[in-house]
Amino acid sequence: MANATKVTKRQYFGALKALVNGEGLAYPVEDVVAFLDHEVELLNNKSANKKPTKTQEANEGLKAIVVEILTENKAPMTVTEILATKKFEDGTTNQKISALLRQLVESGAVVKAMDKKTARFSVAE
Repeated sequence: MANATKVTKRQYFGALKALVNGEGLAYPVEDVVAFLDHEVELLNNKSANKKPTKTQEANEGLKAIVVEILTENKAPMTVTEILATKKFEDGTTNQKISALLRQLVESGAVVKAMDKKTARFSVAE
């Protein structure tokens, strides 16, 4: 760095803002690039260390049960029919199964078919 004092994030962002606005860069280019690389590295580390919550882990088990039910039953099933198989804990609701099915549809593991106003689900092939 050109000066003896440490340059703050606020100053780096101010310099980048000035550069975008067409003004000159107040600090050496190498220092600004190093700052940007460091900030990107911090963001990558922050997102890489995420672990699933207890609820997310429990939901993975419920998703496996849903896929198992749909695999056993060859015909497409509604949420109510899936819940009626009694393979879930007592507190499991239609809304919970519906949310899990939406996630499974987004991941491509389950296919959703509309029969008039009724959604029916089956395992993707």
